[in-house]
Amino acid sequence: MAIIFKNYSKLVMFSFVTHSHLVEHAYPADELMPLTCRGRVRGREPSRGDVDDALGKLVFEAVIILYEHVLNKTKEFEDAVKNVIKDVNLDNDIVVSVFETNIRVLGGLLGGHSVAIMLKEKGEYMQWYSGELLHMAKQLGYKLLPAFNTTSGLPYPRVNLKFGLRSPEARTGTETDTCTACAGTLILEFAALSRFTGTSIFEEYARKALDFLWEKRQRNSNLVGVTINIHTGDWVRKDSGVGAGIDSYYEYLLKAYVLLGDDRFLERFNTHYDAIMRYISQPPLLLDVHIHKPMLNARTWMDSLLAFFPGLQVLKGDIRPAIETHEMLYQVIKKHNFLPEAFTTDFRVHWAQHPLRPEFAESTYFLYKATGDPYYLEVGKTLIENLNKYARVPCGFAAMKDVRTGSHEDRMDSFFLAEMFKYLYLLFADKEDMVFDIEDYIFTTEAHLLPLWLSTTNQTMSKKNTIMYQYETLILTIFGREESFGSGPKPPLRARDFMASNPEHLEILKKMGVSLIHLKDGRVQLVQHAIQAASSLDAEDGLRFMQEMIELSSQQQKEQQLPPRAVQIVSHPFFGRVVLTAGPAQFGMDLSKHNVGTRGFVATSKPYNGCSEITNPEAVKEKIALMQRGQCMFAEKARNIQKAGAIGGIVIDDNEGSSSDTAPLFQMAGDGKNTDDIKIPMLFLFNKEGNIILDAIREYESVEVLLSDKAKDRDLEMENMDQKSSENDSHKQRPEETSASQDLSLASQEPEGEESSDVTHLDSLSPVDADSDSISISNQESCITEIHEANVQETESTELDNQPQEQSQTETDSSSNVNWDNKVQPMESILADWNEDIEAFEMMEKDEL
Repeated sequence: MAIIFKNYSKLVMFSFVTHSHLVEHAYPADELMPLTCRGRVRGREPSRGDVDDALGKLVFEAVIILYEHVLNKTKEFEDAVKNVIKDVNLDNDIVVSVFETNIRVLGGLLGGHSVAIMLKEKGEYMQWYSGELLHMAKQLGYKLLPAFNTTSGLPYPRVNLKFGLRSPEARTGTETDTCTACAGTLILEFAALSRFTGTSIFEEYARKALDFLWEKRQRNSNLVGVTINIHTGDWVRKDSGVGAGIDSYYEYLLKAYVLLGDDRFLERFNTHYDAIMRYISQPPLLLDVHIHKPMLNARTWMDSLLAFFPGLQVLKGDIRPAIETHEMLYQVIKKHNFLPEAFTTDFRVHWAQHPLRPEFAESTYFLYKATGDPYYLEVGKTLIENLNKYARVPCGFAAMKDVRTGSHEDRMDSFFLAEMFKYLYLLFADKEDMVFDIEDYIFTTEAHLLPLWLSTTNQTMSKKNTIMYQYETLILTIFGREESFGSGPKPPLRARDFMASNPEHLEILKKMGVSLIHLKDGRVQLVQHAIQAASSLDAEDGLRFMQEMIELSSQQQKEQQLPPRAVQIVSHPFFGRVVLTAGPAQFGMDLSKHNVGTRGFVATSKPYNGCSEITNPEAVKEKIALMQRGQCMFAEKARNIQKAGAIGGIVIDDNEGSSSDTAPLFQMAGDGKNTDDIKIPMLFLFNKEGNIILDAIREYESVEVLLSDKAKDRDLEMENMDQKSSENDSHKQRPEETSASQDLSLASQEPEGEESSDVTHLDSLSPVDADSDSISISNQESCITEIHEANVQETESTELDNQPQEQSQTETDSSSNVNWDNKVQPMESILADWNEDIEAFEMMEKDEL
């Protein structure tokens, strides 16, 4: 953390309203009215419609419990718990929102209970606590259950805490519709209640509601609508987005997977997420569409609740679009000081209110945790300054009635205390500011904390109640630690040492409850199932191993992002017309600082993986060595071929069929050590591009390439480079070889009829633009975000097949021409493949435009 922000968490705490201030003006009312300095009591103030559905002497202390504790006020937290136990009455004759009461009150009670038992275990505070908050949570859970009395399993939107539904006294139970988020944002709190108490009915009801929503998704688009009939399951509002009415349904699918370990939740989330990114995401915008016609926008404006989505994308691991959307939202804030309730695609105000919503601060916190970029500290500082400058009033912080005029509204919703304070404090907090490890908990949608150990408690509800961590391309999760693990216990296998091809490592993972899932594209997912570990200690080792993996992946995101490089085949008969997009290395020669690049003939190293001392140094000396990916670090390969005298290296992906056309550009990272000793350039080619070079070797034996930051001109410059290379290397060649080289250089100027016309279209081919695909994927070859199965056993015959022979003595000009004619067909095949690549690339450019 930058020094300028070192103690900013304390400034956050003191800038904001204190507990004593709130108690003085509002307790025991539900909310503070900051303009009139009094508490809001339902029934005494003018109704605000659905906004008041969570009120009823329930909210105030329940949500402030965790606020106090996260701000490190342990004594005040203990006092707040005592007040809740003493003053909160759950048997009120009042109609409340099932959704709001669940996330605010039930979630607050469960989060408070989680913190209370943690403090009690530490032995200093809460020694008198005997589960009173959990008892209240269970009582409240039973009062919400009558709402689920529908054939679909979807709950009624409202329930009377004292009389339930449908009776004359209940004054509710006639509704037919509910929002998707209202029915789909129950699983975390209800499952936690079941796991804490051993009473399974709560989790069962929440699962049934989620199952019904999943079955009612639009099967062609895989999207859900905003409002659904709780009896028939028909969609009432058929527009779909990631904002109001749907938002936390998606959030709870992914978080239920993290907390409960049920693969079905992840599968459902991924299906929805793919649909969102296909139809709703129009980077950096997120625009609602129709579920039956997803290519048709339903509106041209966005609501502020979608600001949570970048944070969810961080948990998913999709960092780039998260950064883009977050930055778009930040530009809206810089224009209006706050995020309006709704705004147009050109950032004009659509709805001018701003009730101090915390979603943008939430995403800012998670992006900082994922990237470590101090830019997000600056963003947080702006949020705090705007709150103090425009929203602060004598008794607290007032909602903005109109962001354009700066007028206030006499309200300060409970989510401002429960979420906004918490996320901004955590954004700037140092480890010593916290009295517990935030990584041991997951945030609910209202920022209450539920412990991850619930995954192994009361396992009657799910086949897999496990803690899972998923590694997808560029995956980063909110559980990544920024500090090192040097001071704590070490797992028997360190993440930086892990090799997917090592049987001993796989056995250690199995003992720790960590399994590998092999994906179709060659990547491997690492998943921890705590209950499958050999013992509780092994399970803890597995958790530390996964956290180290995430830390390595997080560190990778901070490393320098380099643009793509080029591998250009310059020898006969290509003459620079074939250019392969290559991934850069974060070590070795920087090709961007060498205009000429590195030019040389290629030779396959032995062993082909380059992971031990090179046994054919005479073959790779003064050559560019070809190696296969896998079985050791990239830097180790580079050192081995450099020691053997190679002038450069190309690592070819071992994942069959991988291509730069379909995969993000690969960036080779170092080994965590000083790599200044590596002086030669290193580039990475996907399998498809690498096979082009290997095929050329089999066809023409001697293949010369140019490693550079970008492709060079294919005509005069290539000829000049040919001549220059020939002159520089004349002392290393026999006279016959020099003559042959000159003959080949001259041959490039002679028209070859139909053959010549076949290759001219390749002149337009160039590497992919750096801004589109230059992404660092892996911090270690055989693990982290993209783990390819290494070919553990490499037979001698395979190496010989891929081994280009040393340049033999060239015969006469006429024999050379004969060889050229005989090789026309394979060349046409290569060119046909590149034709397809060019067409695909042009289509990609059109799609992006």
